[in-house]
Amino acid sequence: PAPTATSDVPTAVVQSDPPLVELDEHALRSMDWDSIMRDLGLDDDSALTSLKSGANINIHPQLITRCDPHQIQHSLNEFSPYIHHHHHHQPLDSNSQFINHSDFTFNVPDTYSNQNQNFGHVFDNMPSNNNNCNVGLDFIDELIRAADCFDSNELQLAQMILARLNQRLRAPVGKPLQRAAFFFKEALNSVLYGLTRPIRLSSWSEIVQSIKAYKVFSAISPIPMFTHFTSNQAILESLDRDGTSSSPLIHIIDFDIGFGGQYASFMREIAEQAESCKMNPASLRITAVVPDEYASETRLIKDNLIHFAQELNIRFHIDFVLVRIFELFSFKAVKFVEGEKMAVVLSPAIFRRLGSTNNAVAFVSDIRLLTPSVVVFVDSEGWAETSPAAAAAGSFKRGFVGSLQHYSMMFESLDAAIGGGDWPRKIEMSLLRPRIAAAVEGAGRRVAPWREVFSGAGLRPVKLSQFADFQAEFLLGKLQVGGFQVDRRQAELVLCWHQWILVATSAWRC
Repeated sequence: PAPTATSDVPTAVVQSDPPLVELDEHALRSMDWDSIMRDLGLDDDSALTSLKSGANINIHPQLITRCDPHQIQHSLNEFSPYIHHHHHHQPLDSNSQFINHSDFTFNVPDTYSNQNQNFGHVFDNMPSNNNNCNVGLDFIDELIRAADCFDSNELQLAQMILARLNQRLRAPVGKPLQRAAFFFKEALNSVLYGLTRPIRLSSWSEIVQSIKAYKVFSAISPIPMFTHFTSNQAILESLDRDGTSSSPLIHIIDFDIGFGGQYASFMREIAEQAESCKMNPASLRITAVVPDEYASETRLIKDNLIHFAQELNIRFHIDFVLVRIFELFSFKAVKFVEGEKMAVVLSPAIFRRLGSTNNAVAFVSDIRLLTPSVVVFVDSEGWAETSPAAAAAGSFKRGFVGSLQHYSMMFESLDAAIGGGDWPRKIEMSLLRPRIAAAVEGAGRRVAPWREVFSGAGLRPVKLSQFADFQAEFLLGKLQVGGFQVDRRQAELVLCWHQWILVATSAWRC
């Protein structure tokens, strides 16, 4: 049912201070966060200039002794180029939150070339920046054979193939395709032996390493920048289109918030709009639906965004709803306020959990009942290329190959952006490995392509503006990395690596 101003929120829902986070409060207080940040180089953005040298950065266990939780607000301002202290009040088009490289020229193709779905030649045209390694690619054939065994239920044969691959792919080293193959081999092993990823809170050292890796990823690759900019821009344009950009209440329901840095940019934008109109900034509420194991990160996200909102004089509130609670109560687990303008941000992750086209359509239909100003879908997993026939058949092999292809291209783009060193490996281990594991677990999903799901639920696509095109190209030009292109495909704005889609953002309305 559609929400009302008096919607009840179940007591089990994680609000601004999740119970799981409170249980781990002593761990938060036991860390010297500023010392760890200094040790990692997070208190000085000049450390990014050493990326090309591939310098190693380690956490020293003896530093994890004490912590003032109030210092987290300051520390998180150093985590991401999106939210650096020196860039808080700069307009969007200056874009100084990214490394200041000279502009470069790139060509956007007139027509988009679809990704090759032929298994036999799926990796033939992959670009390569490393010609020094002559290891054959027959391990890819072996991986695909192993994936095919899941469709035919020949699990003993899959076990034999993976045993051979365990000997060949012992570590994530070598060319991008070899490194990707290692992670996919590991994920196949987990699926074969039923070793599902455990639900556990991340350790603080893991969180620090992940945020450091994400900061570097954001600074050297256009993927996070494009993802966050297009999502924010779709929301802002929907508010402008409805004549509600000056609405006093904005509510964003986000099913894939990450570390939340994108909302620092969003808050800065609405603050600047309000200042230009001589008005008070809108109030912003965010409801983030997060997995159980994300509880530790929620405290960091909350403290950072509240601190940023205070600097901009924006009224801000954030709630966290555990995904298992949302699965029980759906949108009854979300608090709504009368008169607010709403946006919903989605990614393939939530559809993977739904598991079937019927469930996915029902979920999007529930969103439609909320009458949001916009539904933003950001596909950074190559889900767009799933064919309806393959989705209906639930082919594990096809889903597996599509994901392997997608992440191999992403690994390749990392090497091109950084030029060697340890940072591609750190980003792959901290940020991409969990996504690969989730993609392989859901490779046999029977969910139709998201365009079909959205249309089936009665939503229609809305094109992003020409300004969004121009701005995305401008931001891409700030990073001196060849091979990336911004393109428009139908109503979607896409980021390509040598014409292979890495991110596709689309906006939908009722």
